[in-house]
Amino acid sequence: MKLTVSNIAKAYEGRVILKDCSYSFDRNGTYVLMGPNGCGKSTLLRICALLEQADGGTVTYGENGAVLQPDMALRRRITLVLPRIGVFNTTVSRNVAYSLRVRGIAHAEIESRVNKTLAFVGLDQKKTQQARTLSSGETQRLGIARALVLDPEVLFLDEPTASIDEENTRIIESIINDMRKQNRSKVIMTTHDHAQAERIADRMLVLEHGILKG
Repeated sequence: MKLTVSNIAKAYEGRVILKDCSYSFDRNGTYVLMGPNGCGKSTLLRICALLEQADGGTVTYGENGAVLQPDMALRRRITLVLPRIGVFNTTVSRNVAYSLRVRGIAHAEIESRVNKTLAFVGLDQKKTQQARTLSSGETQRLGIARALVLDPEVLFLDEPTASIDEENTRIIESIINDMRKQNRSKVIMTTHDHAQAERIADRMLVLEHGILKG
């Protein structure tokens, strides 16, 4: 599924955040959007994920030459993971299973997908643990698991390693690299860490003065 942003513009209370941002995310792999805090990276991600409206420009998803409508069917094919994860007051396993249950997926399939996903993010030994007792880094991995269990075609990660320890940062980077090797999703993530971008990016983009440079 191809994602194209064209001439995206956004301002808050007269302050220009984005202007004339254009890029085509046409291949699978990991795209890393870099820039200092406050430069508009998160805003651009929310606009791409169809969670926020741009003041100008267009976000287009396409498949086999056709433009997809920004409806619920499309929204279920893309997922955004935020820097701070809210969790349900239940077990790790039930947190990951929740979105599958509300979609009416059969119990056996839910159990299989949850177990595979928790193993993929390294939380399989904690599936019966209360989610609110996880460390901040483990909670971030739980958020990624909740996204991955849905098998998204485009996964947006907003500063996925912000304010977490070195070990969990290493694990999350490994998860992202494993996704690329398995060709699981198109990953579009933000970071202000150039060294991290060098480690995991197939393509690095820079957001500077509201303009996206690739």
